[in-house]
Amino acid sequence: MLVFWRHGYETTSIIDLTAAMGISTPSLYGAFGDKRRLFLEAMQLYAGNRDAMADAIDAAPTARDAARDMLEGAVVGYTGETTPKGCLLASATASGSAASSDVQRAVADIRSFFMERLRHRIARDVSAGVLPGTTDAHALAGLVITMMQGLSVLARDGIGRASLRAIAITALQAWPRDAG
Repeated sequence: MLVFWRHGYETTSIIDLTAAMGISTPSLYGAFGDKRRLFLEAMQLYAGNRDAMADAIDAAPTARDAARDMLEGAVVGYTGETTPKGCLLASATASGSAASSDVQRAVADIRSFFMERLRHRIARDVSAGVLPGTTDAHALAGLVITMMQGLSVLARDGIGRASLRAIAITALQAWPRDAG
């Protein structure tokens, strides 16, 4: 997983992977089939339990709290001491070509899943009168996902945790005022 995170999906070679894993090429192919399947498994490991993360979005006291928690999780995750900086999903597929369109789609599906869950949570707050009726739930969820991607890029550029956190807090200032 770390090799893909550091080098990206397309530029990571089988030699890179076998060296990092300490296995032979036939063993890699025997265990995973090909580089694509290994990446997809690594991606699922990285993304963790999607349902648990979606439940956390749904269970947050407000959609804003869910967004704040998502951004804070990104800030902490993207600046880990034992992992490459940034987000594996954003970093590994940043230079995607048509040849890796299925991998690009799988990554986009994960982003879309979380964006939709947050959009649903925002819409719930709109329906409950917590957020103004004019709130565009899709655009607001898109803002959070876009910020997460941007925070990943900045983390890879060497921006530290405190600065990323300040950026995330500033982004949340765009959140609509409570309707009440």
